[in-house]
Amino acid sequence: MTVVAKILQSKPDSTVHTIRPTDSVLSALQLMADKGIGALVVIEGDAIVGIFTERDYARKIALLGRTSAATLARDVMTSAVRFVRPDQTSEQCMQIMSTGRLRHLPVVDGGKLVGMISIGDLVKDIISEQKFIIEQLEQYISGAH
Repeated sequence: MTVVAKILQSKPDSTVHTIRPTDSVLSALQLMADKGIGALVVIEGDAIVGIFTERDYARKIALLGRTSAATLARDVMTSAVRFVRPDQTSEQCMQIMSTGRLRHLPVVDGGKLVGMISIGDLVKDIISEQKFIIEQLEQYISGAH
């Protein structure tokens, strides 16, 4: 199994985009649209205080009749943030994501935010591992004749 640190290294852009709790939901959505991402880590100083996702927007803004411009991130962010460490495996991440029905996990090392992995990152890694195994098996089979 691959560890989170390796998955982060393989990402073309490892930038973790963040917002402050006092930022408007509209500015958060604009940043997400500009960067083509589905979640932002909400930080206050150096501390992670929440995560804002497309799901938060759909369920806590649109469905409740709020407006994006008048609502602050702190009012709709998910405060109970699940995160992983760089030494955890992709299998452990999949378990956390499946159990918690999450699509994004911040990566924290020594109390510091160092990355973000998505379900897409994990799927890409698993497919890559499977391709490698298949190639190795094909070589073994063809070499055995």
